[in-house]
Amino acid sequence: MTQFRLKFISLITAAAVMTVAAVSVRPQATPTATQGVPAVTTTRYLDQAAGMTADEAVLAALRNNGELIALRHERDAARAMVKQAGLRANPSVDISGARQAKGMDNSLMVEGMLPLELGGRRAARIRVAEREIEIREKAVEERERMLAAEVRMKFGESLAAVSKLGFADEILTAIFEEYRLVQARVAEGKIAPLEENMTLVEVNRLRSIREAEAGKAEIAMLELRNLLGLRPEEPLRLRGDLENLIAALPPISEMTARALQTRPDLAAMRAMEELSTAKIDQAKADGRIDASVRTGYQRAKAGFGLNGINDAGELMPIENLMHFFTFGVTLELPVRNRNQGTIEAAAADREAARSRREFGELVVRREIAAGAARFESSAKAMVIFKFGVRDQANANLDVIRQTYELGSRSLIDYLIEQRRYIEIENEYIDLQMATYHARVEVMRAANAAELVKK
Repeated sequence: MTQFRLKFISLITAAAVMTVAAVSVRPQATPTATQGVPAVTTTRYLDQAAGMTADEAVLAALRNNGELIALRHERDAARAMVKQAGLRANPSVDISGARQAKGMDNSLMVEGMLPLELGGRRAARIRVAEREIEIREKAVEERERMLAAEVRMKFGESLAAVSKLGFADEILTAIFEEYRLVQARVAEGKIAPLEENMTLVEVNRLRSIREAEAGKAEIAMLELRNLLGLRPEEPLRLRGDLENLIAALPPISEMTARALQTRPDLAAMRAMEELSTAKIDQAKADGRIDASVRTGYQRAKAGFGLNGINDAGELMPIENLMHFFTFGVTLELPVRNRNQGTIEAAAADREAARSRREFGELVVRREIAAGAARFESSAKAMVIFKFGVRDQANANLDVIRQTYELGSRSLIDYLIEQRRYIEIENEYIDLQMATYHARVEVMRAANAAELVKK
């Protein structure tokens, strides 16, 4: 009997604790006018009148991106090396002298030497420097192409994230208004309190989804700022939408031909071939005979005995000063070293560059074909989903909401259909994003003129 009383008391105590906990938690979970419906946040990211378009974002990135600026400085350094390669070799001056240890004989010689750089050495050196600067220039253009594609993709991702956030705000506002109506009907005794609790669960679930979408939008905008060279705290608002950014593609043959002619990476590969050829010519020129001309002046002072008589009639040694002008030619004879190894290495590099360029052309063709196929399939799926799924789901939701308000449907039916519509709307935004991504990939692969608008 005593054990039964103790167990009964413990059950009552536990029930009391649970009741107190429920009473203390429920007011915090119940949304208020300011907590349930957040302020419209899409205005932080969108401005359809004065916001930044995708083309403007690309121009800003090309102007401010730090990595691209560094590549331009490296290109300027290569241009300076072309100037250096065109300079002629400096002359040299040799000054030497000699003096007899215990005598009066001494000499002084000044000689200058000028390298002639025979065999086309200077021209070959200039060609190598010109090919190197061409490679640097193509590297800058290639980075511009890739950066423009990255900016456009991140621009589209930001628009998609903001669209999902705006849709979450709209749905949350609608369901919160529905919750207010349910509260009023429960207070009047027309419906059971269970429906209020079910609606509250849905409100909080949508609030959670909305906060997650807000975080994704903020992160996407921060990443876009980074590509544009902006600080995280700098203001940035976008203009446009995904539907207006999706347009039809030119024929594959036209895009492929343009890519093979204008892609900077392929041009850099061709420049690598030409650089290897220029290095072969330079190695051959350095392996030919070369010469340097020399010219100089020599003064020799020598003393001879018994060649002179002073005023006293004594024999005295006299000094003999002699002047010479010297000239000559120094020949560099490539007897053993004709740069055979350098020529073979450059020839192997040229074959490697040719193979790399041929493979690069195959990759370009594959990228354009695959991107075009991905775009066509994504575009078709988007159209089917828009008219056959999204619009129909919206109409179904309106019907079920009306029938629920008339009492023909339960709240569960309405909430289930609303969840389905939210999933469908997000899937549609994802399909838009996939189609836009595929189009940007094709533009990047084809090096389309609209990709980088300067």
